[in-house]
Amino acid sequence: MSAISKCFQSLAQKQECALIPFITAGDPDLETTATALKVLDQNGADLIELGIPYSDPLADGPVIQAAATRALQRGVTLDRVLEMLAATIPSLNAPIIAFSYYNPILNRGIEKFLSQLAQSGVSGLIVPDLPLEEAHSVLEPAIACGIDLTLLVAPTSSPERIAAIAQASSGFIYLVSVTGVTGMRSQTETRVSDLIKQIRNHTDKPIGVGFGVSNPEQARQLRDWGADGVIVGSAIVNRLATTEPSAGLAAIGEFCRSLKYAIANVN
Repeated sequence: MSAISKCFQSLAQKQECALIPFITAGDPDLETTATALKVLDQNGADLIELGIPYSDPLADGPVIQAAATRALQRGVTLDRVLEMLAATIPSLNAPIIAFSYYNPILNRGIEKFLSQLAQSGVSGLIVPDLPLEEAHSVLEPAIACGIDLTLLVAPTSSPERIAAIAQASSGFIYLVSVTGVTGMRSQTETRVSDLIKQIRNHTDKPIGVGFGVSNPEQARQLRDWGADGVIVGSAIVNRLATTEPSAGLAAIGEFCRSLKYAIANVN
């Protein structure tokens, strides 16, 4: 059983929902990223998504796009991110899930990319622009490397497509809560509840919900609708980016604790 599956299984036994924060590697710098991973790990994160900076992040809203741009402008590369992860992951409890667009993977070579991820200690991979029809090209070598490839279900996915994605996805299923890009939103769309139920009709794999979650109340709502995990990105990236690094690290630690408290407590 993979580290990600073990994490979800352990949480399910305690009837807890997983908190999955997201940050962008290299924003403001890789040293801060390494510290941020530790801060999140120590303040309630069950799994952590780490975005690998890319020049054309189509699924990301302005906050994460800007973070990726800043990281690239400061010379952050895939090799430097992997080096940082290899040095940091042994000190973490939360499994790390890399978030990368398809082009950098193809550019590096799928098998080489996955092998290097595994060597750095990464447990999972999310590729937002990887179509289901091409997923097998990454899924098979990912399994061989011991990496879970998590696929995304969109609000517009047909029942047939949901069934196929649910069958192929590994680790968990990523339910995109909105039509559009990532970003902070004031309300969570009620149709997410129906989408979770639709996915449940096809699989018992864990379901993580992301895109637009920006406060503890929204996270709790998703848990109450049946989500096994809540993914929070822009709200964390924004806190880390808008202040001096030490203040930003303190801010994401406090925010992470508030999110975990909201979804771990049933009262």
